[in-house]
Amino acid sequence: MERDHSDDDHKSSHGKDDAPLFAWPWEYLGSYKYLLYGPLVAEFIYSIYREEKQSRSWCMHIFIISMLRNIIHQLWSSYDGMLFLNRDRRLSQSGLDFKQIDSEWHWDNFIILQAIVGSVLCLSFPSLVALPIWDNRGIICCIILHVVLAEPLYYLMHRFLHLPELFKHYHWLHHSSKVPHPFTAGHSTFLEHLILCVIVGIPTLGTTLLGYGSTSMFYGYIFIFDFLRCLGHSNIEVIPHQIFDILPPLKYLIYTPTYHGLHHIHKSSNFCLFMPLFDVLGNTIDERSWNLHKETSSRAGRKGRVPDFVFLAHGVDVVSSLHAPFVFRSFSSMPFTAKVFLLPMWPFSLIVILAMWGLSKTFPVSFYKLRGSLYQLWLVPRFGFQYFLPFAADGINKHIEDAILTADRLGVKIISLAALNKNEALNGGGVLFVNKHPHLKVRVVHGNTLTAAVILKGIPEEVEEVFLAGATSKLGRAIAIYLARRRVRVLMLTQSTERFAKIQKEAPKDCRDFLVQVTKYQAAKHCKTWIIGKWTTPRDQRWAPPGTHFHQFVVPTIIPFRRDCTYGSLAAMKLPDDVEGLGICEYTLERGAVHACHAGGVVHFLEGWKHHEVGAIDVDQIDVVWEAAMRHGMKPC
Repeated sequence: MERDHSDDDHKSSHGKDDAPLFAWPWEYLGSYKYLLYGPLVAEFIYSIYREEKQSRSWCMHIFIISMLRNIIHQLWSSYDGMLFLNRDRRLSQSGLDFKQIDSEWHWDNFIILQAIVGSVLCLSFPSLVALPIWDNRGIICCIILHVVLAEPLYYLMHRFLHLPELFKHYHWLHHSSKVPHPFTAGHSTFLEHLILCVIVGIPTLGTTLLGYGSTSMFYGYIFIFDFLRCLGHSNIEVIPHQIFDILPPLKYLIYTPTYHGLHHIHKSSNFCLFMPLFDVLGNTIDERSWNLHKETSSRAGRKGRVPDFVFLAHGVDVVSSLHAPFVFRSFSSMPFTAKVFLLPMWPFSLIVILAMWGLSKTFPVSFYKLRGSLYQLWLVPRFGFQYFLPFAADGINKHIEDAILTADRLGVKIISLAALNKNEALNGGGVLFVNKHPHLKVRVVHGNTLTAAVILKGIPEEVEEVFLAGATSKLGRAIAIYLARRRVRVLMLTQSTERFAKIQKEAPKDCRDFLVQVTKYQAAKHCKTWIIGKWTTPRDQRWAPPGTHFHQFVVPTIIPFRRDCTYGSLAAMKLPDDVEGLGICEYTLERGAVHACHAGGVVHFLEGWKHHEVGAIDVDQIDVVWEAAMRHGMKPC
């Protein structure tokens, strides 16, 4: 189900500050808004000191409910982002972009609001606090009040908000989210959530005032309410159509993601809270809902849209695995940095990694669109340190080979290998797979030609001498020969005279003298341009003179030890401006940027080249690939 975006970008001609109760009162606090939970925690601690059990109870319950509500939304968000589980049941094939993620950043404001309202009510009416744990009559009463009062009130309120004037000033914000997501449920104005507070409060407070309230009723109703809101705003159809075939009346008692998704497309139908019955009574139901739901639900297990391009990534370490888009959406939309809040999650992350190793599958984790084509990121469940274990090589190559064969079977046009997946010692830069399967239709691309181009174009024209560590690697060889052609003296760090001589012979005869073998870092003590393609310790870096710039193509990058020197990041490029649905940062890179080898695969696809790009880099193609990247709107970072 694709969306009509004709007025998705509509914004009121009036600024949001002009509309009363549009903005949240604590908007200026930013992430410090969570300090608003402080009084609850303080009151709870103080009540323990004063031994006031009643006060302690309501403070504790409100705080626990608020935290668990966040977890419910986060779990739904994680499931929504698990492309490897649900890609065949997605309503919209568009990806979440940075604009929507930023817009919905404070989606949880309504939880804080309802915690504040709940606290005020408990302080104002202490009798509400003393509740039994369970009351059967209260559960039944709460359900009746929800169906009889909350559902119709929400329906009327929702239709009211779609009146042109109110939509223009308030409700457009909720509909500005282009792709449905569980966090979209909370993405509304302050006024709308004040009204929603009343609707949520009718069944719970009404039941309590009637004398049937219970702690379990409060917990149950609020959690079910949030669960169903997340379900309706999910981009994944999770309710099988067979249920409605067996029990037809059920389709009027519970909505589906498809049903609610139609509302976000057409806006003039399907206004219910959770029960389509009220759309039937109000004559606002979209009759396509059931057929579209059956069609979407029936896609489960079927072959969906095949990506044109796949970038085969890998993990770096346990902590960085938490940067995956299905973990924390907001965190993955920013360049990766180690955060304190990640440390408690380390054990859980390790367990998940071990499970992924056990499953031994390649996982599609994200996608974006460019010029109408679908680009997917697949993850090999192997992490940095494993690539350097000799006994793990065969297993890793088996994973990569399976991914290539899967891509070939699906009809993928290009599969591009990330950093360590094309390690020379591992598989010869992809040569192993191409030689083993000579009839592959999918083109295997290591993308290192563009990586070399980005590094070389970053070296100023006036530079006359460079120091190259990792000189006999695939990239080092290409960089050395290219610079020699430019009449730049290259100090090639290598202990192997044989490998150095082989590379030197590949250079034009009149350029060979520009390639100089060195065996120690001390040889570069007067050279201010270092190109690092192998791990270089802080002790080795001490030989660089002040003002040296370190260019890098080593994974992982070296430690920036010298304060009097500058350090470049791994070669990367900005994707074209017309990329759609990109909402994650590739490891430590800025938004919209990808590693040069990833960009190299994209260029290979956009140019329609039919050859494999594996093994040694063709030095003659460096300028060709660079010019193609520029022509397609890419920019070096």
